[in-house]
Amino acid sequence: MTPEQLRAFCLGFNAAVEEFPFTPQTSVFKVMGKVFALSALDAEPLKANLKCEPELAVRLREEHAAIVPGYHMNKRHWNTVTVSGLPDALVRELVEDSYDLVVAGLPRAERLRLDRS
Repeated sequence: MTPEQLRAFCLGFNAAVEEFPFTPQTSVFKVMGKVFALSALDAEPLKANLKCEPELAVRLREEHAAIVPGYHMNKRHWNTVTVSGLPDALVRELVEDSYDLVVAGLPRAERLRLDRS
């Protein structure tokens, strides 16, 4: 997956936006103000921080050398994924899971607003 493909995939989710609150090089993808992915899209290798269920996060780290505890994040809930080290389908699944986890944690009214847009 290329950086452009990762960006397009992240922005393809309902109400997803890209912001740069940390540095101009770090893309932060949010839904309703909550982060679901971070990536320095011009970095080599391409990596992304993605939210994950804690038990699944541990299992993924054991199964894939390209998945490690989230860099500068709560390591219980976030993984850093080396995109080039994984099949595109798995990367897409991990990004989608991250988005879904964040949406599930939103207040009911915000989730309903997302469903209508």
